[in-house]
Amino acid sequence: MPEQPVAAAPAGTRPTDPPPSRSAVRGWLSVIGRLLTGRVVRWGFVIVAAGLCGLEIRDQWPAVRSALGQLGAAPVAGALLAVLLGLAAGMQVWRVLLAALGSPLPLRAATGVVFVGQLGKYVPGSIWPVLAQMELGRAYQIPRRRSATASLLTMLLSLVAGLIAALVTLPFLARGATADYRWAFLLAPVMLACLHPRVLNPVLNRVLRLTRRAPLEQPLTGRAVATALAWALASWVPYGAQVWLLAVRLGAPEGRAAIVAIGGFAFAWSAGFLAVFVPAGVGVREVLLVAALGAVLRVGDATAIALVSRLLMTLGDLCAAGLGAALTGRSRRAATAPGPIEGGTVDPGPPGGGTAGSDGDRAGGGSR
Repeated sequence: MPEQPVAAAPAGTRPTDPPPSRSAVRGWLSVIGRLLTGRVVRWGFVIVAAGLCGLEIRDQWPAVRSALGQLGAAPVAGALLAVLLGLAAGMQVWRVLLAALGSPLPLRAATGVVFVGQLGKYVPGSIWPVLAQMELGRAYQIPRRRSATASLLTMLLSLVAGLIAALVTLPFLARGATADYRWAFLLAPVMLACLHPRVLNPVLNRVLRLTRRAPLEQPLTGRAVATALAWALASWVPYGAQVWLLAVRLGAPEGRAAIVAIGGFAFAWSAGFLAVFVPAGVGVREVLLVAALGAVLRVGDATAIALVSRLLMTLGDLCAAGLGAALTGRSRRAATAPGPIEGGTVDPGPPGGGTAGSDGDRAGGGSR
């Protein structure tokens, strides 16, 4: 039987090379990926997010101008400081989870990633804060899936902690004030049970497999989850304190107002988070906070506090992002300086330790 002729491979290629068209597509995708994750796009995203944040402040200003004059500068400044403390505690939730997953970060680096990334919530679309933190974390060799896992778990822990903190307000609220949203408490025990490592780790690995990602290199421990939950619970104290400072200024009784402010703000935020039919929970949180404060204040005063609180939360995000950007710049400059020579080696490594690697590497996190 005569042998069949074998077609010659195109010049400059090997038989095992992919078709030229497929190689061209991969090349273009690589170029697009580098552009989307480059410094220009990152800073462009930050500028756009900060601009949208500024527009929100401008839109809120007419409604809160008279309320600010009624409250005075000192209580408002104290409330803004309390918001910043709440943001710092929330950052610690993310930092604890990320370290437990295998990528511990120094405080300065974590401040930049979390606070600058949080500006993404002012860009339309709920996923932007997570995407922003994923890309900002790459500067510290944090695999994307690890950063995304820490960000999503931070939201879950904050929600569970908020519902737990809100439970203390139920005896102090009018029965009809929050009746339409008390279904949210039914989710608290379910979500709390899902935080047990024997449930949480298999669920996370299943989700990663469905998205064609490698499983967790370092499963979460009960101690790590408990520590993160403790920070999440602690964050609601300063958040509630900002409402308490404003409420006391308008004549609310100090003791009862403290309980209502902490639990009421936590409940309003949690219900707004769960109200997926409303973008970013806008309106839901303010209505519920006014209803909660109605136990200690007149409706007009409670409405003024709800509006000022929303403005302070936005200002807090901007201030925290500015601080994070400044600290990140300093840590990166320090990272580029030659490190001291110890034992014949030079260690100029990036903040947070670790070595460069792909999403599948144990990058940026030290040893397991």
